[in-house]
Amino acid sequence: MFHFDLKKVFLASIFSIFTIGLLSFLTYRLNLGIFLLASFGSTMVLLFGYPESPFAKPKNIFFGHILTSLIGILFFKFISLPVFVIIPLAVGLGVAIMIGLNITHPPAGGNPIIMISSSASFDFLLSPVISGSIILIVFGFILNRFVANNNYPK
Repeated sequence: MFHFDLKKVFLASIFSIFTIGLLSFLTYRLNLGIFLLASFGSTMVLLFGYPESPFAKPKNIFFGHILTSLIGILFFKFISLPVFVIIPLAVGLGVAIMIGLNITHPPAGGNPIIMISSSASFDFLLSPVISGSIILIVFGFILNRFVANNNYPK
């Protein structure tokens, strides 16, 4: 059955604009480093659209992004196979470990692709992965808890 929750739609949109806007500002205006990761856009869907989801928990966001990014970088640096082979292997391993460790965050499943395709170095773990994830979680907590009055995290 179709249900349109205008408040939820509006808040998710505004919170996403604000959060990604801050990461964009830090990256492009202040030149403090890279704070944006393409998969953070998908994180917005869970964090602000479905904050009650187990996939939107802070530990899942933080460790899911770090783990899968690290796997992508390790595969890029140390696995001497064609890219069309290492990408699916890295994604599969990242998915398996996230599920096994109960830190599943679906947007993070794309991080190995990003890391391998962009020839990322270990520096990417600090910025944008860790620094960006922390900002997402802090904003997720503040905006969900104090503006939207959601019980986040559950």
